[in-house]
Amino acid sequence: MVKVTLENVTKRFGDIIAADDMNLTINDGEFFTFLGPSGCGKTTSMRMIAGLEFPTSGKIYYDDKDVTQEPSFKRNTGMVFQNYALWPHMKVDENVAYGLEVRKIPQDEVSKIVEDVLQLVGLGGMGDRFPNQLSGGQQQRVALARVLVIAPDILLLDEPLSNLDAKLRVEMREEIKSIQRNLGITTIYVTHDQEEAMAVSDRIAIQDHGRIVQVGTPKEIYDRPENLFIATFIGKGALIEGMVEEVGEIVKVNIGGSILEGVNTGKTRLEKVQQVACVIRPESFFLEELDEPCNKLEGTIEWSAFVGPTIEVKIIIGSSSFMIDAPPDMDYIQGEKLTVYVPKTKTIVLPCHE
Repeated sequence: MVKVTLENVTKRFGDIIAADDMNLTINDGEFFTFLGPSGCGKTTSMRMIAGLEFPTSGKIYYDDKDVTQEPSFKRNTGMVFQNYALWPHMKVDENVAYGLEVRKIPQDEVSKIVEDVLQLVGLGGMGDRFPNQLSGGQQQRVALARVLVIAPDILLLDEPLSNLDAKLRVEMREEIKSIQRNLGITTIYVTHDQEEAMAVSDRIAIQDHGRIVQVGTPKEIYDRPENLFIATFIGKGALIEGMVEEVGEIVKVNIGGSILEGVNTGKTRLEKVQQVACVIRPESFFLEELDEPCNKLEGTIEWSAFVGPTIEVKIIIGSSSFMIDAPPDMDYIQGEKLTVYVPKTKTIVLPCHE
């Protein structure tokens, strides 16, 4: 398998910068995801790694080999596209075998390899069907099998699950992760779905306007976002603005006369009287005081909604509103007061402007 390195990679389309001075290493055998909003440059980044686009400047390496100007057919990568791109007039086994036939693999070997790969993706015995006889999830498996059959050094997946319904997306992402783990293949994934990215990835690169703004494990990015864009893009969270009153290991923030204390997870040191935002995840609210230092907040219930294991409760505190995940064994009545506790270590304080 292959380690991928990007050194100062920039891609311009006229006046538009799709990738901006990217420096990144994707480890051998890693499941790595580019995550960001539409138009942030994540697909362009993948296409440059695949050799379908070439950088305006910078270098791309596979291990120690410079592949910056090598076309895609020389890179031994396999790419699964958003629209599957299956040949409608070919049966499943013919679709999957196509890449092997182009490589002049003997026919008796082709049949065995195709059969093995179809078993791997859960399509054993379906080789004689046409794509229009398959469900969306099955078509996605064919697209994956067609790539895996050529034994690529790098597997590239460009929003492969976006055409599937929510339940099937969850099932397929588990399948893809399982196959990747079994094969140990370096895998690069592109999505705008944060939950999907966190479920499958070893590490994630968050992109915004062509720049990589943070790289880390899902837990690192969720718990310690480096700026407000990342904190609000990854996961849900209440947001309340205020002014820094005291800086230290714990930052004190004045929010309309009350003090909220939290931690700065960004790289920028905060200063007194600086405008900041406190971000609190819904699961960080508790209805009882804990054995650790907490912020105590008192608000009014605006509404509640049963969502299964928890009840979503929206509370109004001053001029701000918070969504909390509350236990389902209580009644939450509109207009009633509710006191909540938030650990100071779970109160994220970040600059409003950087």
